[in-house]
Amino acid sequence: MLIIGIAGGTGSGKTTVVHQIMNELPESEVGIISQDSYYKETNHLSYDERILINFDHPRAIDFELLVSHLKELKAGKTIHQPVYSFVTHNRTIDTITTAPRKVMLVEGILILANPELRDLFDIKIYVHADSDERLIRRLKRDIAERGRDMTEVLNRYQNTLKPMHEQFIEPTKGFADIIIPNDKYNTVAIDVVRAVINQKIL
Repeated sequence: MLIIGIAGGTGSGKTTVVHQIMNELPESEVGIISQDSYYKETNHLSYDERILINFDHPRAIDFELLVSHLKELKAGKTIHQPVYSFVTHNRTIDTITTAPRKVMLVEGILILANPELRDLFDIKIYVHADSDERLIRRLKRDIAERGRDMTEVLNRYQNTLKPMHEQFIEPTKGFADIIIPNDKYNTVAIDVVRAVINQKIL
């Protein structure tokens, strides 16, 4: 199994890169795991307490479960990924049954910040985008998909996202094997990754 980690700041275009990599690859051979599914469950907190959690800090991620799940997949076992709700800021009771694939893509802002998780990746990718571009994408997404208003998103960006990006996410660029500038479509970088994957699954 080839495990590829795809990191980068919020709104950097990680999901777009995942789709570009998967394009033209056999769907049955490639699986995706999102760090967003692995926020810690917070049943012991009220909703008002949950909205105060700093979700851009490594503490918010259940890295232990994510590492355990990747090891199980590598051992040929099927896992049950948690499902996280950005509306309630908590895990739901649902899970996603995920079978092992020849290639697993793991994407998330903090996945290169955890040494144990980092060691499981055969290829480490960092998607870089200009901070203004990332903010615009984040605004559009959170308003359209997560029911946030503009003031809430901007406050969160200024008080949490930006400082956390500078402290925990941007430095992980140094661990990347490949840095993809996602201000525009980077054909060469995507083709290199696809070529490595094709070698693995042929």
